[in-house]
Amino acid sequence: MDSKDDKGGVDVIGLWNIERLRSLCLSFPGTDERFPFSPEVSVFFVADKMFALSALDDQPLTVSLKCAPEHALYLRDTYPAITAGYHLNKRHWNTIVLDGSVPEDLVVDLVHESYDLVVAGLPKYVRERLAPGSGE
Repeated sequence: MDSKDDKGGVDVIGLWNIERLRSLCLSFPGTDERFPFSPEVSVFFVADKMFALSALDDQPLTVSLKCAPEHALYLRDTYPAITAGYHLNKRHWNTIVLDGSVPEDLVVDLVHESYDLVVAGLPKYVRERLAPGSGE
């Protein structure tokens, strides 16, 4: 049975709404949400580096995530709902249509991977500050 969230969007297993995506993205150390492009595009950052963005008015919701190039190609070949990143470096970014066709656990894993890839590219002192138990 479908339940409605505060925004009126359907929130059922396998389907995503912005509150659920926001909660996941903000669960990582040192993350914040900003709207640098427009009020309709939510962008999630870690240490001033983008790791996820979502067009809030897309139905179904979409999210663009950083991805290792070989993995990005595999995912695009495997899932029709995963395409090259819209308006992003297509080698390193995928856009996922969150319509329930991509397994929920895979979406969660891809958000984690995106965050981890961005953190790996940060200076050592920033990575140490973000490490569990560092107080960040």
